[in-house]
Amino acid sequence: MANVPGELRYTKTHEWVRLDGGVATVGITDHAQRELTDIVFVELPAVGRELRAGEACGVVESVKTASDLYSPLTGRVVEVNSALPDHPGWINSDPYGQGWLFKLAPSQLQEWDGLLSPEEYRAQIEGV
Repeated sequence: MANVPGELRYTKTHEWVRLDGGVATVGITDHAQRELTDIVFVELPAVGRELRAGEACGVVESVKTASDLYSPLTGRVVEVNSALPDHPGWINSDPYGQGWLFKLAPSQLQEWDGLLSPEEYRAQIEGV
């Protein structure tokens, strides 16, 4: 069973979001990394880029397939996990820790309420 931490919010496209002091950290879920299998490449959005919720902003490639990354919230990219291109396997080994993708300064915090709760995301991936 996939790990779905209770303090995070989720998207239907399998990104997770942690909100901390007005900064949103974004990654892909444990379920997504399991489906992708061994991740070999990641392309992250540029720092300073303005994103809209739902906008494609990067790519994660595995030995099996490539998958677009989508921004869960509207805002500006303030930081990327610059070590990730050299260590894409961190997404597999620690998707909620070392494998985070980018940080965003959200401009429309009300979008947080539209993200999936842990229970809603679990129901989605378990097909309940």
